[in-house]
Parts: sequence; structure tokens; C-alpha cells
Amino acid sequence: MAQRKINPTKTALVYDFDGTLAEGDCAQHGLMPALKITDVKKFWKKVREATKDRDADEILAYLGFLALQARDVGKREELTPEKLKKHGAQIPLFPGVAEWFDRINTYAKERHVHLEHYIISSGIEEMIAGTPIANHFQRIFACRYHYDKVTGYAKWPAVSINYTTKTQYIFRINKGVLNSYDNSLVNRYVEHDKRPMPFVRMIYLGDGDTDIPSMKLVKEQGGCSIAVFDEKKWAKSENQVKIEKLIAEDRVNYVVPGNYKELGQLDVTVKGVLSKIRRKYGASSQHAI
Repeated sequence: MAQRKINPTKTALVYDFDGTLAEGDCAQHGLMPALKITDVKKFWKKVREATKDRDADEILAYLGFLALQARDVGKREELTPEKLKKHGAQIPLFPGVAEWFDRINTYAKERHVHLEHYIISSGIEEMIAGTPIANHFQRIFACRYHYDKVTGYAKWPAVSINYTTKTQYIFRINKGVLNSYDNSLVNRYVEHDKRPMPFVRMIYLGDGDTDIPSMKLVKEQGGCSIAVFDEKKWAKSENQVKIEKLIAEDRVNYVVPGNYKELGQLDVTVKGVLSKIRRKYGASSQHAI
């Protein structure tokens, strides 16, 4: 009897990290206390002031201030890849995140959808790589230092990802260019239907202002953008206003709390979008003997 073979539909779940999969800013967990930064608000105020005074990029300024602080307090070893991974292990993840990937992969597989997971973050790559979920990602695109080959200490920023450069990495995923250096390939024209990961098979999850260009890009190109918010911070009026604006300005398709537990709003929403992608863009069935 002929056996029916169905080609899986390749689909990408692309996540921001801070405030999307985890609480707060990446560096405030483990790293900042180790560098004797006790007032996080004061640190970020200093970064923003320097950014304005110097007409600089905020992410580069923040990476620079971390490196200067490590030097000034005699803690340069805290900015080595090994120590950063240890600090990353302390980052608190949102409810259900630890179990999310296996569960959603199983759901997708049962519906002939092949899922790939990516991170595009302004956090520090080695810290994210130190979390217990790091092995689930096809690629983690995040900020990274250039490290001294002898001491291992951070020398200067090698990769800086801000709100607009995030869109560059969306295109890298779209075109299958999974590195940070190759500009010729990512800028090369490729017909939309020949790209390895078309926008219509992308789901982007982000939480804040730095994600707006990426959420807007994916949504306008036919994919799905989902805004995630921290349930613990929902009572603050500024968070409600931010979500209201995302909806009013047509930046996102859905808004959900950052709770990845089974049958929660995020879980049900993503499952629905995956089923829609399979229905609309799934590869045609074939008969195999």
C-alpha cells in the first residue's frame, strides 16, 4: 500500500531575549553585581547621558561602560566568555520557558512543521549561551566582545545589536546567512520565493521599543509579530500605554503575557499561528511507495 509522505514546512520562531524570554536586562543578573554596580537605574542613566552627550549608539556605550567598570574595580575576569556564561545561568526565565521548546517542537512536528528557533538580542551573547535553554537555538545573535587571546579579557565590542540592526539579522535568517560578518551575501538580491526562510513563515516575539522595527518588518512582509509583556510589571501604567501604542500603530498581530506554560495565552496563540502557516504555506503532499 502506498505510504503518504508530507514534506515539513520550515518555520522560524525568532525571539528577543530580555523581557521576552527572561526577566529584566541580561547584564543585571550576576554580571552587574559582580562588577559592583549596585544601582542599575543610575548605571543606565549614565549610559543614556553619555549617549546623548557624545551623539553615540546606546548599546556601544553600555558595552563600553561595562568594560570600563570591570577595569576600574579590578574585575576584568568577569568579562571573559567563561564567566559570562556562569552569570547567564543566573538569569530568571519567564514561567514555562524551560519546557516550552520541546513542547512546541512536538506540536509542530505532529503538524508537519519543522521549527527553527533564533534569538536576536541586545543582551550579551555568552550570557544567553549560559542559560539552560541555549541548546534549543539554531543561532544566537547578540552583543559580543572581542577577547584578548592571552588573558581572555574583553577588549572592545565585536558585535553590537540595537533596535535597527536587529532587522539586519531578520534578513540574515530570511536569506540563510547565519553569521555577523558576511555583508555581501545578506545584501545580495534573492527572489522572495527562493529564500530559505520566507517572512511569511516567521514568527517574531519581542517586548519593547528595541523590537518595534523588527516586529513591524515581519508583520508587513506577511509574517506574524507577537508582543510579549512581563506579567509582574503589567500594573505599571507605562507598560499598558506601550502595549496600547503597539496595537494602535499596527506594529503587532497579537499581544500576550510572558507566560509560556501549556494552554496559556502565548502557547495557544503560537500554536494557532503555526497551524495557519501550515495551512497556507505548507508543502504539497506526495505519495511514496
